[in-house]
Amino acid sequence: MSDSVLVLNAGSSSLKYSLVDAASGAAAASGLVEQIGEASGVLTHHGPDGASRTAQPFPGHESALRAAMQAFSSCGPPLDSVGLSAVGHRVVHGGDRFSAPAVVDDDLVAAVTSLVPLAPLHNPANLSCIETARRLFPDLPQVAVFDTAFHQTLPPHAYTYALPSDWVEQLQIRRYGFHGTSYSFVARSAARLLGRPVEEVNLIVLHLGNGASAAAIEGGRSVETSMGLSPLEGLVMGTRSGDVDPALHAHLHRQHGWSVEDIDRALNRDSGLKGISGHNDFREVSQLRAEGDPRATLAFDVFCHRLRKYVGAYYAVLGTVHAVVFTAGVGENSPAARAASLAGLQRLGIAVDPLRNEGPERGARFVSPDDSDVAVLVVPTNEEWEIAQQAMAVVRRQA
Repeated sequence: MSDSVLVLNAGSSSLKYSLVDAASGAAAASGLVEQIGEASGVLTHHGPDGASRTAQPFPGHESALRAAMQAFSSCGPPLDSVGLSAVGHRVVHGGDRFSAPAVVDDDLVAAVTSLVPLAPLHNPANLSCIETARRLFPDLPQVAVFDTAFHQTLPPHAYTYALPSDWVEQLQIRRYGFHGTSYSFVARSAARLLGRPVEEVNLIVLHLGNGASAAAIEGGRSVETSMGLSPLEGLVMGTRSGDVDPALHAHLHRQHGWSVEDIDRALNRDSGLKGISGHNDFREVSQLRAEGDPRATLAFDVFCHRLRKYVGAYYAVLGTVHAVVFTAGVGENSPAARAASLAGLQRLGIAVDPLRNEGPERGARFVSPDDSDVAVLVVPTNEEWEIAQQAMAVVRRQA
């Protein structure tokens, strides 16, 4: 049995895919289909001979996945020549049913379908890719890896909202948390960098991309996380507001007549960095801030202030912290955000070394002084490799 896994990561209007060696993490090919469901879409495939780009409409995720498979045939490597052993699917919401990756079968599809109300933008896209892949690869094992699974170790006092108990019991209203595959990978990588078993370290991990979240990880287990019932709660993100007063919906509806759908759309798609500055890309916000733009400066400051609040809160949750870890696009590539979000925390033993923080290195590394009580780390995430590893572990157990 080879270690080749086709990893599929479907977003609400996109599809990332990668052919990954689960043992080494090497990707033989990868690609991205964007603007699914819009008048014009784009497929970019990175194969052995470089990149190719196709512009055409993709009505849904099935057409996007079929086009991606055609890209393997035309641009390489042909999937029938690589000894493919499994297909690994990222599934955003597994509710409280899935605490580990699971083999895709009819029961799993039904369970993920029942969770669509908890993830109406993402689970339908995940399901479309699962069903299409089952038709394309009927004899190949397929595994679902859940974004929420890593956070199933949250204790009741962390996942329970102070709401009527029947809401929790009958409607499944609770904190679930997301970015679980990233946290699983980064926690192990950070522990290796610290030279200790993951079971012996307490980490505050900040996954900062267009979607952003924080997690308190105690001995390799999630004990608190910023995203909740949905990926909207918590940190300031590219287009998502993060934490707001729960009365906001009622206020906007009563005073301005806005519908719940309009408010929800605005909080998810037109808020966050975009709402404050007009730009959701952190790189653009940072450039405008450097040029003195006041809205971009405010967006940056709000983003970092929210981060600092969560670091302090999670320090209190853990009691002892061995490292603060930055990961994902912003966390890995923005020295300014790392420095600003941890500024003033020296009394907690947390400090950033300016030279290390601004250095050109891009791998897993320390950016704190050698004598810091709490290490500050940058650890690149690799969700595709994590999904491939988890998928192969399930397949080997089933063999």
